[in-house]
Amino acid sequence: MRPRTAALIAAAGEGRRLGRGPKALVAVGGVTLMELALRALDPHVDEVVVAVPPGSLATWPARQGVTYVEGGETRQSSVRAMLEATTADHVLVHDVARPFLPAEVVLRVQRAARTHGAASAALGVADTVVTSDGRELDRSALLAVQTPQGFDRRLLAEAHESAATSGYQGTDDAGLVRRLGGHVELVEGSPLLMKVTRPEDLLLAEALLALRGATSR
Repeated sequence: MRPRTAALIAAAGEGRRLGRGPKALVAVGGVTLMELALRALDPHVDEVVVAVPPGSLATWPARQGVTYVEGGETRQSSVRAMLEATTADHVLVHDVARPFLPAEVVLRVQRAARTHGAASAALGVADTVVTSDGRELDRSALLAVQTPQGFDRRLLAEAHESAATSGYQGTDDAGLVRRLGGHVELVEGSPLLMKVTRPEDLLLAEALLALRGATSR
């Protein structure tokens, strides 16, 4: 039997900075961020699990073939809940706030995760980066971490269990694996993986979606 892969979509954010209700249900060009993420991932996985905001499970709009779980107060607890809802061999963890996920990035992360046990999309930093005291950092050595991130499910479950036991809160799943001493292979991400967090991001997302539609036509 071939290994199975599950997409775990973190969609439990309440979208306070956007001010339009749950972030996953915010529409771009008439399509929700949730739907855009599902369309990007569904062709590449065997199952999809979505973490929704706490208390919203009973009223969340369902989609056939998708398993919904109640998310936690933190992204980390939401991912842990999704891990408990699947028995897939591999998982792809993705943030619903990054709706424009290119297929080639999904495939790169999948291949690297199956080979190395853990992988993440990442992109080189184009801007000059300085610390709060004005010290300039060498941007050639810096990468901005994106999602999706891919893992052997048992490895990621172990990393989450260790973090929960010690009360550790990381910034992403790859960091939890590194905390255990594991290697996370970094593969090329995409500038299209912009994160929609503020109202002005929605304007950029609308323009990008319109451009993609015009190009496809």
